[in-house]
Amino acid sequence: MDRKSIMGVALAVGAMVNTDAALAAAGELTVRVTPERQTLAKSDNVVVDVTVTNATAATQYLLKWQTPFGTVEAPLFEVTRDGLPVRYLGIQVKRPAPVPADYVALKPGASRSVRIELSALYDMGITGAYSVRWRDGATQLFSRPGVARVTTGATNGQSALPVRATALPEPAPASVWIDGRLPRGALDTATGTPEGAGLSFSRCSNAQQEAITGAAQAAQAMAQDAGVYLQAKSLGARYTSWFGAADPARSTTVAAHFQAIKEAFASKPVTVDCGCNESWYAYVYPNQPYKIYVCKAFWSAPPLGTDSKGGTLVHEMSHFTVVAGTDDLAYGQQAAGDLARTDPARAVNNADSHEYFGENTPRLDLR
Repeated sequence: MDRKSIMGVALAVGAMVNTDAALAAAGELTVRVTPERQTLAKSDNVVVDVTVTNATAATQYLLKWQTPFGTVEAPLFEVTRDGLPVRYLGIQVKRPAPVPADYVALKPGASRSVRIELSALYDMGITGAYSVRWRDGATQLFSRPGVARVTTGATNGQSALPVRATALPEPAPASVWIDGRLPRGALDTATGTPEGAGLSFSRCSNAQQEAITGAAQAAQAMAQDAGVYLQAKSLGARYTSWFGAADPARSTTVAAHFQAIKEAFASKPVTVDCGCNESWYAYVYPNQPYKIYVCKAFWSAPPLGTDSKGGTLVHEMSHFTVVAGTDDLAYGQQAAGDLARTDPARAVNNADSHEYFGENTPRLDLR
């Protein structure tokens, strides 16, 4: 189906002929998935409205993690692209047996709606015609909240189980066209061998993926520019401002660090995870290359310049033990500059010193 056809397709969910009266007659609990927009650019997030309606004559109870009401922590949607299944990128959780507090009550005739951003949960960066539906079997209904447990006394030790109603009827799909970052027919961007090169994402929306792609390109350019500078016979203010007095051994170490940073962005499987909600810029596990977790401050940072998105990725890449193994000894330009003047040996091991040298803002030693 081509793009014009997709644009002219009425959403299957929106086109459902069930009226409220018909739903009541059928006695069903339904989940409707409706995209806010049917045609999206590569930098657009894929937002859908999910409405759960109880048209039965009784209150229905749903397990919270089988609903969209809160953080999605399971593959609740079935997504296809050009008829092929799309990989789920979110988390899946091992849980204990449910207790009454784990259920959501939906009274007869009641509806509840929520907006969900899907491109952080499913790989939707490839151009194509996408179909989205609530996954058959993702949600079960219970006539009352409960937990499987062994009781004593009058029950004679029998298990008291929640009374289970029927599963949801199979939902109708919704359609959307996405002009993705990658061409139609490209391989799933979540796949790839650990040894392969390339940038991949975890829990990142389409808009976030676009920003990260630009940041990674900026980081690689910073490392390239730093390497060219460090090949010079004499090192000036750009070097001494962040790494102290020029010393052959130390400058050789710094040059090796930036070479390793450049090679990592160019030839290693770099993954950026957008699931962090802390106020920080980013973090990594130094012994788990090449996965970088970006946090709230990252998104408000400029693409280039001081404390930029690109510089943040340089900073974090330098932490991996297989790259440069840097530490966090001084934060911010003032502290990093003081460290360069007072203790150059430690400055060579400081991640922010590498970031500010790479960002080179304000620019020093123009050539």
